[in-house]
Amino acid sequence: MPESMCAMVYESAGTPLHWRKMPVPTPGPGEVRIAVSVCGVCRTDLHIVDGELPHPKASLIPGHEIVGVVESCGPGVSSPALGERVGVPWLGWTCGACPFCLSGHENLCDHPAFTGYTRDGGYAEYVVCDARYCLPIPGRYDDALAAPLLCAGLIGYRTLRMAGDARRIGIYGFGAAAHLVTQIAVAEQRKVFAFTRAGDTAAQQLALQTGASWAGSSDQSAPELLDAALIFAPVGALIPQALLAVAKGGAVVCGGIHMSDIPSFPYRLLWEERKLMSVANLTRADGLALMRVASAIPLKVHVTPYRLQDANTALDDLRAGRVAGAAVLRVNA
Repeated sequence: MPESMCAMVYESAGTPLHWRKMPVPTPGPGEVRIAVSVCGVCRTDLHIVDGELPHPKASLIPGHEIVGVVESCGPGVSSPALGERVGVPWLGWTCGACPFCLSGHENLCDHPAFTGYTRDGGYAEYVVCDARYCLPIPGRYDDALAAPLLCAGLIGYRTLRMAGDARRIGIYGFGAAAHLVTQIAVAEQRKVFAFTRAGDTAAQQLALQTGASWAGSSDQSAPELLDAALIFAPVGALIPQALLAVAKGGAVVCGGIHMSDIPSFPYRLLWEERKLMSVANLTRADGLALMRVASAIPLKVHVTPYRLQDANTALDDLRAGRVAGAAVLRVNA
């Protein structure tokens, strides 16, 4: 076992991640150490390094779409087992004692810890995680294809479930989450309309390839009234547009952790029992449910691979909208 590992480290907003040699972490009680194979690059990582999410861990190793193999277990761990392939998502620990945890809403825990934000994540060769928050990975997906399931897939899945039984769904912002949730929605016999940045023909083509019935720019009108709109782009100005596009009783669900300010809009856009909701984090139950869905539905995961040391390039490409599908760092793959 080596004493040191390579990692990409975040120090302060507005500066690139730094390539560092660091001590290999030791798992404590209830924890496992994972040899990282790959780690997805999520828009939340971008919000962290751009300083849009406050109070990250000092000298933080980002990354919360981790796939790897358990190679050491701390005291008290019986599962997952040594040698088991697992995935590590955003939610890394909850208190288990607050009203939200006790009522089955651990995603709203009062005292949570988040992988790649308040505890070190997967932009490194090794990561230590709470064993209870590791998820099994369906065997049909290799490591790189499995990584986006751990956040893009999970948040997309929870966002879709919050839309209830909506049949006509608009998706605003077509990236990693959208291209996965579109396939799930289509498999459930729903109709998907994709809205992208103006002129983003690559995203529109990806939307059509993954089953969308229509793809166009976010400033265009939907070809049909929507039952629900799912918003993955961090653009507050999309909220009034989406409310205008949904039918009476429809829902607008915001799937991101950060969004620019929502402009004022007339009450008539919300009237007639339209609903505006946000998604916060995920639960372990969400994770297990998505893995069952991903086992049953052969999701086509579109990834763009990068080397670990090229994490800054991956973040730049994501910021500029140059990534079709999901960016994934190859660590030990």
